Amino acid sequence: MAELIVVRHGQAAFGQANYDQLSDVGHQQAKLAGQALAEMGWVPDRIITGTLERQRDTMTSMGFDQTREEHSGFNEYDFHDLLHARFDGAVPDLVLGDRKTHFRTLRETVLEWQDGGLPRSAESWVDFENRTAAALKFAIETDARRVLVVSSGGVIGQLVASTVSAPARMMMELNLQVKNASITKFIFSKNRVFLQGFNATPHLDATDTAHLMTYS
Repeated sequence: MAELIVVRHGQAAFGQANYDQLSDVGHQQAKLAGQALAEMGWVPDRIITGTLERQRDTMTSMGFDQTREEHSGFNEYDFHDLLHARFDGAVPDLVLGDRKTHFRTLRETVLEWQDGGLPRSAESWVDFENRTAAALKFAIETDARRVLVVSSGGVIGQLVASTVSAPARMMMELNLQVKNASITKFIFSKNRVFLQGFNATPHLDATDTAHLMTYS
């Protein structure tokens, strides 16, 4: 069986005008994730990211410098667009600036999206399901034995939920658990994919790195 490891990008710039960039903590998290894989002797022979800056920069900070591929199916759903669709373009300041309020509201918004709501959103839930499935297919249709992907929390939640045939709403429950720079592992053979580990952070669990643990 071949192995697919999907790492969530490091901490991004929550509350900033440009969310799509890593914070200093995000770069540190990514570096530690790369070191953890190296210490396990896990060296990828194929690497892939989405097209987002925070995903690309995470792979760079992880220390892998071989030729990389990109697939937009690994990009996160556009939560800014979903919130604007729900609030008709007038997202409350508290939702934008307060983490607890933001993620509670985002959960409610994504569940509404999954149920076919938010018709003015740029991407439908079905489109998101289809493109993440296409991205997974792209990653596993390969002769490579160790594939490394950097993606985002919502995509990882969806990949896990779909792999274990969980109900659609489980995607968001998983999404909210995914830690920055965490490691989720699948094994695959031909078109068969199995979940082997979810949301592991051995590189952040030690006493001297625990302060770097973040979820957004």
